[in-house]
Amino acid sequence: MNTKVVVITGASSGIGKALAKEYAFAGYKVVIAARNEKKLIKLSEELIRSGYEVYAVPTDVSKNSDCKNLIKKTIDEYGNIDILINNAGISMRALFEDLDLKVLKNLMDVNFWGTVFCTKYALPYLLKSKGSVVGVSSIAGYKGLPGRTGYSSSKFAIHGFLETLRTENLKKNLHVLIACPGFTNTNIRKTALGKDGSQQGETPRDENKMMSSEEVAVRIRKAVEKRKRTMILTSQGKLTVLLNKLFPKLMDKMVYNHLAKEPDSPFK
Repeated sequence: MNTKVVVITGASSGIGKALAKEYAFAGYKVVIAARNEKKLIKLSEELIRSGYEVYAVPTDVSKNSDCKNLIKKTIDEYGNIDILINNAGISMRALFEDLDLKVLKNLMDVNFWGTVFCTKYALPYLLKSKGSVVGVSSIAGYKGLPGRTGYSSSKFAIHGFLETLRTENLKKNLHVLIACPGFTNTNIRKTALGKDGSQQGETPRDENKMMSSEEVAVRIRKAVEKRKRTMILTSQGKLTVLLNKLFPKLMDKMVYNHLAKEPDSPFK
């Protein structure tokens, strides 16, 4: 059995929940964190009953003190950290001209600052273990998506932060993975924020045609084991990144037209 310790944020649902199960099944000691304490405790109890070692720490990653507490409790419980997976994140859908700026700030606080805070406090232990920092990002971190200024901004920022972190620690054997799953069957679109900050409630896309959270979790675990730099999933995601490098103006039009077809799209 593997005795390594993995910390996973945003673990109460979607990719985070699937990652918690994937790493537990693989024999890791799993520390799960999320704002939804009820769902978090339910998941930990389910896995513990099945014989896995899981420790739940309710955490709002947008709060510096919560992230510091998450790492402290992990060290108090297990003494080390081998992998930090910054998975917590929220999305939004609205035109920037209609957007209440509190929505964009909220996206940056959770997606970007949550990654920065957790990584900052975990870094000394990850350097000691020559471990891995993972940012669960998006194709939106490679290509700005219309109607999602806050989401794309936060993902671009995460990419810049993690790439710099990787370069700073080239001689210290720190592994940094930027994982971009593409469209995945999760609840992130149902909980996406509208222009006023309220949740949109319904997904504008056919979730059944997307890659499952479980498959994404398997791919991320394997990418970490191979110490890959980046992971881009789905043929659509890979094609988007490639074409954006070669034909950026064309991709502007293609992305616009593709997302304009969504039900209740904020632009046409």
